Order: sequence, then C-alpha cells, then structure tokens
Amino acid sequence: MAFTVSVGEADFAALRESNAYYVDKTGIIYELVSETNNKVTLFTRPRRFGKTLMMSMLENFFSITKDSSALFEGLKISGHGDFCREWMNSYPVLYISFKDVEAEEFGDAYDMLGVRLADVCKSLSDTIDSDHADNDDRDAFRRLKSESGKKTDIKNSIKTIMRMMNAVYGKKVILLIDEYDVPLAKASEKDSEADHYYSKMLDIIRGIMSTALKDNEFLQFAVITGCLRIAKESIFTGVNNFASYSVLDERFSGYFGFTGDEVDEMLKAADRKDAAAEIKEWYDGYIFGNTYVYCPWDVINHVSALKYSRTAKPKNYWKNTSHNGILLTFVKRKDFDVADKFETLLNGGTITQTISDVLTYDTLHLSEDNLWSVLLMTGYITKADQEEEGETVSLKIPNREISSIFEDAVIRFFTETVNTDTIKELIDSLWNKDEEKASGILSGLLWDTISYNDYHEDYYHAFLAGIFVGRGYSVESNKERGLGRPDILLKDRKNRRAIIIEAKRSVKKADLEKDCGEAIKQIVDEGYAEAAEDYEQILSYGVAFFQKQAMVRILK
Repeated sequence: MAFTVSVGEADFAALRESNAYYVDKTGIIYELVSETNNKVTLFTRPRRFGKTLMMSMLENFFSITKDSSALFEGLKISGHGDFCREWMNSYPVLYISFKDVEAEEFGDAYDMLGVRLADVCKSLSDTIDSDHADNDDRDAFRRLKSESGKKTDIKNSIKTIMRMMNAVYGKKVILLIDEYDVPLAKASEKDSEADHYYSKMLDIIRGIMSTALKDNEFLQFAVITGCLRIAKESIFTGVNNFASYSVLDERFSGYFGFTGDEVDEMLKAADRKDAAAEIKEWYDGYIFGNTYVYCPWDVINHVSALKYSRTAKPKNYWKNTSHNGILLTFVKRKDFDVADKFETLLNGGTITQTISDVLTYDTLHLSEDNLWSVLLMTGYITKADQEEEGETVSLKIPNREISSIFEDAVIRFFTETVNTDTIKELIDSLWNKDEEKASGILSGLLWDTISYNDYHEDYYHAFLAGIFVGRGYSVESNKERGLGRPDILLKDRKNRRAIIIEAKRSVKKADLEKDCGEAIKQIVDEGYAEAAEDYEQILSYGVAFFQKQAMVRILK
C-alpha cells in the first residue's frame, strides 16, 4: 500500500478510512479508563498537538451509535480484548468543541456559541428528541436547536442534553469538550471596561461547565482539552475526582505529539529516513513531563511536502496556526526587563523561571512569571532539563521553527518602537557623510533592541532593513535572494539620490575597520552602484558590526 499522510485531518474515522498513516495513540483509552479514577480529566497542551484528533478517537471508540471495531482493528487498544468488549460502542457520547467560539465582541461570540450548541442539537435530534425525554427538557432542547434559547438554556445546555441522552439510552453519558478555553482566551484579548467582554463570557462558560460537571448524576466521565487550566474562576471548583495534566506532568505525556521513535517509524514508512536530522532540528525539542516530543502538525506537513518533492526544505508551519501576539506583548512591556532573557533564549541558552500551570486569563499579564508560564503552556518555550521538577525550572526555545517566531517578534518590536527622530538623525548623518555620528547612532540602536542568532550577519541585515522601511524612502533588501546586489539600497526618488549599504559581521572588535573596507571593496568590485545609476548622487557605505557596536565608513 502506498504511503500517504493526511494534513489537517482531525476526524479519526475519516483518517482511518482513508488509509492514511496514523501514529497509534489508542493506548490512552485503556490508561484513562482502567488506570485512573478520574471523573473529569483536563488535558492542557499547545495548539496543533493532536488534542482534537484524540477527542475524535475517544468519541469513535465509546459512542453507542457507532460500530467502530474495524477502525480500531490492529491498533494498540485492540490488544485489551475484555476492555474493548465492555467499553467499545457501549455508551452515549456528547462531543462538543468550542474552538470556533470567538469574536471581536461578546455579542458575536455569544451568537457563535448558540450556533455551536444548535449544531449539536441538530445532530442528536433524531435520537433524543423523543417521548423518552422530559417535556421541559424537550422544550429547552428545541429552543437551543432553533438558536432561540435563553441565557439559562445556554448555561444548562450540556446537562439538559445529557439528561435526555440518559433517558433514551438508559446509560450515563461520556462528555467530551474540546478547546474549552478558546472563548475565554479571545474574550481576555479583546476585553474592555466598556463592554466587559471577559466577565460576560466567563459567566456563560462557568455556567455551562458547572452544571455539566458538578454533581451531574448523568455523567459517566468527562474529558476536556484546552491550552490553559483556568483557576480562581471556580470553573472546576467542587468537581469530584478532577485531574489535570499539563506539559509539566509526566503521565499521559507521550500521547500528545510524536515521540522520536514514532517519527523514525513514519520516516521509514515514507522512505525518507534521510530527512530525520533536519526534521529534528526544526520540529523536535518539546519536553512534556520528561518525554521529548515533536510537534505533530509540523511533522505531518513536512512529510507531506517531502512526498511531493524530495528536496523540500523545512519551514514554519506553526506560525500561522496560533496567535503569536503574546510574544510582541511580552517584549513591549517596559515594566518587565526581558531583553536579556530573550537574547539568551534566541542565542540557544536557558533561563530559570518560576512556573505555574494553574492560571487565569484575566491575570495573565499581571506578572512576568505568569507570562513565562503562558509561553510554556502554549508551546513557545519548553523545559530545558528533562529531569527537572518543581515550580522553578530551566526554560529554552525548543527548536528552529519557534526560534524564527521569536525573531519575527523581535524585529517587529524594533520597527514599531524605534524612535522616529533617531532614525531621521541617522539618515541625515548618512546624507551628510558623517561617519562617526552614524556609527554612534547605530550602536545606540543596537543597545535598544534584542540580538539573536549569536549576532549572525542575517541579524544585522534585518536590523538595518527594519530601520529604513517605512521612512519615506524606497528600500530594496536583497540579502535573502542572493541576487548579487547590495544588502540595502535606499532610494530618495524626490531628490534623485541613493545610499548603498553593505554590512559585515566582525569576529572581533579590532576587525571593524578592516571589515568596513572589505564591504566597500565588495560594493566596487560587484558594481552595486549600477542598481542606482539613474540617480544623480550615490553614496556607498560599508558597515561592520561587532556584537552591539557598529562602524560606518563611506566610499571616498
């Protein structure tokens, strides 16, 4: 059978029926039911680590409305014969996802929640809207189905549906809630004193979760997923036999993400074992509990790309699937002096922080420790020491992909916050051929931003490009394209003049003058001025950098 992977498929049945490659995580079913006494289990993991596929797998295994024996044939769970005979397709299952319940304003988000509940009701209408159910429940169910439910209907919705399912099937209900905290995450981001978005959404979600989980006689057990465990807001307070497993916990750690052995097996099946090293560099490095894991979203995407082209290079697949604004928020906080810590992380080092996996969205930004905790729980950083335990842990950036996201945030921070007057002064000094003044301003700007990549030449190029973009000039930056053109070409079309800059990274401070000379020689030898030959005045500069010091020299 030909090797195939399915990118983005989160429906377990569809994945199995398509014969796409599946990394077997079914062992979690047996361990969750037979080896714990959890009435309610919360798994918190970053986005794109397989939570939704796992929930779909649980639904297919337990749902009394399905015949799933063929889907699980040959998988690890099938080795537990007695367990499968007792539990497979034996219970009513209510599965709901809150992943799309988000909007810019509370009213729109509330409407989306109503739509989501209506969809669930419509999918169950043929089986539970029957004479078995209580008349009041049927009335509430029909209001939910038609999106005309009152606030009390919304808050009691899950318990109402579970009570009706219990009446029809005569069994307690297994409840699966995926991405439970998405509505609160968005509400926290867009909250304002004017509309009280967060407090309103918290009231609704707390009502839904409380009635569904606390003293619910119709609940067999519940599994809930999200990015963060919400504390202090009483969502889980009073829930009996409640257990939460975050990235800090060892138990169940191997069920989210791909282990090294699992990636090796996949690459073997794909006949691409030669790509193992670069996949490890880009997508490995997360430590959940004390287990190393890869981001499964990235691995699947890149293996798919390799199937199409054997020369496909790794890239950042995760960047556009998660909200990265928290990094920018973090570096902008002037009351948190995180520049040195970011530099340490971006240069491959580790920092030590006090971490908590019990957080609350409305207090995420109140302390630096809280923000580092959020970065850990959401996958931007990871533990650096596999064996380390306790609240104070060493942290690092897990891999090259996440490092590139950090770099993007740093560049954006610099371009958004650099003083406009300072940039004007720098540009004026270049037009005025004032080498020493330009050198001093550039050095000062370096101290005001965050360095990374161990001061690689690409960092300095991005730094220069960030200075000049959006300053009223045409800026051409060709470093990445390798076109044999200068690093920076600054064109003042109105005055028909141009500046050419070639940048060098010096190995030591004493080399700054020499490297400026080499940069100027390169401008001459490569004929870079031809790119601006229609301009009346062309100034060429060699710029050399050593750590946070710059030297500017002009072609004379």
